[in-house]
Amino acid sequence: MIPGIIVFVVVVLLVVFVVSGYNKLVRGKITIDEAFATMDVYLKKRFDLIPNLVETVKGYAKHEEGTLAEMVQLRSQNYNSMTEEEKLASGAAISQMVPKIMALAEAYPDLKANQNFLDLSKQLSQIEDDIANARKYYNGAVKQYNYSVQMFPNSLIAGIFHFETKKMYEVENDAERQNVQVKF
Repeated sequence: MIPGIIVFVVVVLLVVFVVSGYNKLVRGKITIDEAFATMDVYLKKRFDLIPNLVETVKGYAKHEEGTLAEMVQLRSQNYNSMTEEEKLASGAAISQMVPKIMALAEAYPDLKANQNFLDLSKQLSQIEDDIANARKYYNGAVKQYNYSVQMFPNSLIAGIFHFETKKMYEVENDAERQNVQVKF
């Protein structure tokens, strides 16, 4: 009778351990999804703001067609049909182009004084700050989740239920490591 109770208690403890570990992993995955969705909102806002900024700059910088055409091409993709990886790649490419557009403003004093440009630039600056904060939150959520997936004994549960580590948002190249400077 006593060995039966011991076996029963061990089985119950094992089930509780597996369920609790599984739920922790699920909670972490949901937090990552929520963090990406938050970042995605800001990337989409910036994605939608770019055409207005480009059109404003176009009026002043007719001979800067190369930079503007590249930005329009980046923006021409359908954001809603992109995968998470494509959204991150598009956001990184746009981040590289934003300083070029802002540099154009330096060359055109009338553009720097244009109220529409100033409003759009202010919005862009705020969105860039929001994106940076969302990326920090996303990476924090990924870090916590990856700890759960990789650390023993949760790594056993993660392996059984096919939970895999997630990739953090990383800067692809040195140009992206530089701050986007928005000066007027």
